Amino acid sequence: MGKARVPAAEGWFTTEGEPHLLGTRCTACGAVFFPRAASCRNPACGGTELAEQPLGRRGRLWSWTNSAYPPPPPYPAREPFRPYAIAAVELPEERMVILGQVAAGKGVADLRAGMEMELVVEPLWEDERNQYLVWKWRPTEA
Repeated sequence: MGKARVPAAEGWFTTEGEPHLLGTRCTACGAVFFPRAASCRNPACGGTELAEQPLGRRGRLWSWTNSAYPPPPPYPAREPFRPYAIAAVELPEERMVILGQVAAGKGVADLRAGMEMELVVEPLWEDERNQYLVWKWRPTEA
């Protein structure tokens, strides 16, 4: 039997079907937040009613960098550590930029400003029983 696939951060994204990041939208002013917010962070609003808002799955690569060093404890790192790319992807409908690792098999040499990226879910680490999943960004084929 395989390992259970569980989110590394519960409630931040979906894992079934096409994955989505989960944010909130203020019902008063329409501002969108990720991660979820308990009240509106728009200083001109101050609304207290927010609705769950699945965020768009595609956006444009705004910026990127290479992470050449493992994270410090208590954060797990694969052994042996392999550098990975981090992407800042702009979601057009939400008008926000979301950071995330770049999907396995892609690095900084594969990235270009403005290219289309899509959200995927992949394992970040695993233990004896579980694979812990996170969202990542992958260049689209188009």
